[in-house]
Amino acid sequence: MEKLSQNTALIIIDVQKGFDDPIWGERNNPQAEDNIARLLEAWRKHRLPVFHIQHMSLSPTSPLNPKHPGNTIKDALQPFDGEPLIQKSVNSAFIGTDLEQQLCKIGCNSLVIVGLTTPHCVSTTTRMAGNLGFGTCLVSDATAAFELTGHDGRKYSAQDIHDVTLATLSGEFATIVETNELLQAIES
Repeated sequence: MEKLSQNTALIIIDVQKGFDDPIWGERNNPQAEDNIARLLEAWRKHRLPVFHIQHMSLSPTSPLNPKHPGNTIKDALQPFDGEPLIQKSVNSAFIGTDLEQQLCKIGCNSLVIVGLTTPHCVSTTTRMAGNLGFGTCLVSDATAAFELTGHDGRKYSAQDIHDVTLATLSGEFATIVETNELLQAIES
């Protein structure tokens, strides 16, 4: 991987306490938050742009609803002063927000996307980033998924959901990378 440019923004999606609630079921990638924290530390060290995304669920029973403590961003990944916090109520961080305008204003044309969950807000934001013309990397070991049940009652493991989602994004919408690969690129 080539050295990252100074206009590569780290987009941290929905790393909120509510995703620790057992309501979501089994999850893969238990190290995702640790990898996100490593990337965040590197971005801050090199003074690269960081954007935090927070899901503001409209469902009153969701752990991510603003009236619940689960809406809070996890402690290790709290925004620093000057790091934008974009709040959304849909899957894409670009819909109903000024994320695209903020990125363009500071000259960002490439993004690194991490966060929760791989098949939902991470996938939707990644697809839109690619469609909007951003050079996009999705960090496979800095995202995670939960098990899901299909319309026919078939159960899909969290790892299968994660892997298939990455496969559908790879090449067309984003380059799929791993944390260590990115850290090497940022330090080179």
